Amino acid sequence: MTEKRKQVLSCIQPTGDIHFGNYFGAIKNWVNLQEEYDCVYGVVDYHAMTMPYDVKKLRTNTWDMVFSLLAAGIKPDNLFVQSLIPEHAELCWIFNCFTSFGWMERMTQFKDKSSLSAQKSKDSFISVGLFDYPILQAADILIYKADFVPVGKDQTQHLELTRDIAHRLNNSVGKEYFVMPETLYTETPNIRSTADPSRKMSKSAGEKHYIGIFSDEARIRKQVRSAVTDVGEPDKENMSEGVANLFELMNAGDAKSTADNLLQDYKAGSLKYVDLKDAVGNVLVELAQKFSTKRAELLENKREVKDQIKASSEVIRKQAKETLREVKDLTGLLIPKS
Repeated sequence: MTEKRKQVLSCIQPTGDIHFGNYFGAIKNWVNLQEEYDCVYGVVDYHAMTMPYDVKKLRTNTWDMVFSLLAAGIKPDNLFVQSLIPEHAELCWIFNCFTSFGWMERMTQFKDKSSLSAQKSKDSFISVGLFDYPILQAADILIYKADFVPVGKDQTQHLELTRDIAHRLNNSVGKEYFVMPETLYTETPNIRSTADPSRKMSKSAGEKHYIGIFSDEARIRKQVRSAVTDVGEPDKENMSEGVANLFELMNAGDAKSTADNLLQDYKAGSLKYVDLKDAVGNVLVELAQKFSTKRAELLENKREVKDQIKASSEVIRKQAKETLREVKDLTGLLIPKS
């Protein structure tokens, strides 16, 4: 008898093009996890509403993210769109009633995001959704009874909240219904901006601070060639953040042997940074061309792909419906006929 595989859940907001920081930091890991685990990956458009956003673009951005993930290697059967599964929002409301206000006040990201939200909004608007979204995130995880959640350090507090909510509900209903999800720690490259390696690669910092995975060759090579390396003379004993970032990009792009050879040259004091940058450019261009080719193929069959994701969302929704039905039963709510 084949042992049932553990389940992994992870989600991404539809906030625009994927850059190499996103890809190496998360999505490449998602692709690899599909071989070992039962994976459920979501494009969470409800979450995208918590910050000021362009209402007319949300649907377009959601489908753009779907096509980008598929082009990067996510299997369509593993992918859902959050707003196609309304049980997430309904379970969130139930969880609201099992979540301490004090727990939410301690969520550190709200302070940073509320300040950013006020800056983006014309009238300094900060939504209740922004305060409440960690509970929706808990619903995203627990509705599929995920065993593992691959998260970065900035999301660890949110997973702890998820476990607190699950524990509180379990105690309240007198049953160990929810299994506590565990953090799945994997090697996650820390990709920095090539223009300013003191900060992470990010779209919010401006165009020069990120390289999209569908960028054309000319743009990729231009950005890499202008990458910050050393300030002053190279220091063989203490590699600068900029140089380290270029080596990180090569290793993340599975060009370790080339990176090792160039590292030997660096330690010997014979490395020319133009050679390092050309090698990094080669790695990123090859990946971008592969992703772009796949995305173009998908877009040629746009309607069929959209129907496929709607169908996969409906299949994944079956598990969400079952969890919600069981939670309603446990918490004393009425259960509609299926």
